[in-house]
Parts: sequence; structure tokens; C-alpha cells
Amino acid sequence: MNDMVEVVIDSVRVSLMSPQRVVILRQTDMERYLPIWIGPYEAESITVALQEVEISRPMTHDLLKNLFSLLNGKLLRVEIVALKADIFYGNIVAESDEKTINIDSRPSDAVALAARAHVPILVSQAVMDEAGIVPEHDMQLDDLQAPADESASELPAKNEEGLDVFEDFLKKLKDDPGNEEKPKK
Repeated sequence: MNDMVEVVIDSVRVSLMSPQRVVILRQTDMERYLPIWIGPYEAESITVALQEVEISRPMTHDLLKNLFSLLNGKLLRVEIVALKADIFYGNIVAESDEKTINIDSRPSDAVALAARAHVPILVSQAVMDEAGIVPEHDMQLDDLQAPADESASELPAKNEEGLDVFEDFLKKLKDDPGNEEKPKK
């Protein structure tokens, strides 16, 4: 477990270009993020847990949490252990009869379960090194404040260097044949 870093759920984001969602995990001891694309149902499940929304019937991840409890199992943590061919691999770590059990899982299901059970989420250091994102600190708070001799209504100069990531992302969406606009009937 020494090569694992703890993360928390920062947010769940929606892609307006596809039905996909992304869960953003934030490392607890530094400003580094891990985005993981997930399905809409898993995104809804995570969001429901984070917002502590009361629902009339248990969702799948509620059912799993309840099963662990009824079978005298204890969820210890969830882990994101690998990234192979752009696919993340998860692990649910539980305890039953004083034995530690590792259960293979999709990271989205593991994170949804962790949000309900309030257990730590750990990510392999190798995964964070490969897929983690550290935001650029090009714009400081001082850059947003106009100098005393300038009008307060003027905006700071546009920083185009930090936009490269977004331009690359938009280009990929544009080049993806699945994202072409369908002809209107």
C-alpha cells in the first residue's frame, strides 16, 4: 500500500458531446487530478451518494453496501490499481471473517461504493504518474488585478498557452466519426 496515494472525489462532469461522464479524483496532499471516463448510470450513482439524496428504493451500489453489512463484511477501501490500454482497473478491499478480500471492480463501481460507505479511495502511484493532471499555474491572483493606473474594467491579456489542452480535446472530438452531427430530418 506504500505505492498508493489517497484521493477524494472532486466532481462528476458531463460531456455535452457524448453520453459519457467523467469523475474527477483529486489527490489529497497536492493539486493533482485523475479524470476517469464513466457511464451515465455510474455518474448518477456517485452524484446521488455525494449529495446524500434520499431515494425510495436502493440503487445497485446501495445494494452492494447493504450486502457487505448483512454478511458481516467490512469495506476497508477501494483502489485504482492499473491503467492498461486506456482502461482503468479497480479493486474493492473488504474484510470478512478476519480475512482481507480483494474484489476486482470497475473503478466507477468502486468509487460509487466508496462514496456510500465513506471509505478511502486510493490510486496506484504509477497510475497517477501516467494519467494524473497537474493544472498549470500560469495565472496568479495578481495577474487578475488591474494595476492602479489602468481602468478596472480592462481584462488581463489572454493566456493562450494554457488553452492547448482544450484545443487538443476539441480537435479529438471533431475528428471522431462518432461525434459527427447527424443530418436533420
